[in-house]
Amino acid sequence: MSKGLETREKILEHAFLLASKDGIEGLTIGTLADDLSMSKSGLFAHFGSKEELQVAVLQFAAQKFEAEVVLPAFKAPRGEPRLKKMLDNWLSWASGSAAPGGCIFVAAAVELDDQEGRARDFLVGSQRALISSIAKAARLAVETGHFRADLDCEQFGFDAYAVVLGYHHARRLLRDPKAESRARSGFDRLIKNARIQN
Repeated sequence: MSKGLETREKILEHAFLLASKDGIEGLTIGTLADDLSMSKSGLFAHFGSKEELQVAVLQFAAQKFEAEVVLPAFKAPRGEPRLKKMLDNWLSWASGSAAPGGCIFVAAAVELDDQEGRARDFLVGSQRALISSIAKAARLAVETGHFRADLDCEQFGFDAYAVVLGYHHARRLLRDPKAESRARSGFDRLIKNARIQN
């Protein structure tokens, strides 16, 4: 990795942590430059604008999510085991210490939902892709005979996504000590309902 790419990676890692705590809108080139003891012009050379920085941080977060949540799940057998692993990894991501402010995507969604721009567009695309991935994993579970043939896989994806959003809200805002157990119960009910009934 070149020195320039290494510096960019270091900046993005720090920006990811800041955005987790302060929000994607609270992330500025000035704040980041101060935190990293860099010049603003040095940061501008890497990103060019606040919007470019926001998009780059969301892309960085999406790569981390794929590496920590999605790809490890693909090591599990197709069908229900893979889907359960993905959902388990997702809860770990949402509560992990790597992002002290919680899931950056949930926080960014609140900030960007009524705004237009590239950061919102990227976030929308990545979250739609995530829901589609869950629906695809549910379809594979149907194909392997783990889930019933008439399962609405898109609804399953929506419901799984809603469980994680509810978990984040309960854990971060409500500080509910049972947030994780409730989310796991929600996932268990979704999977039980999706199974072939004997």
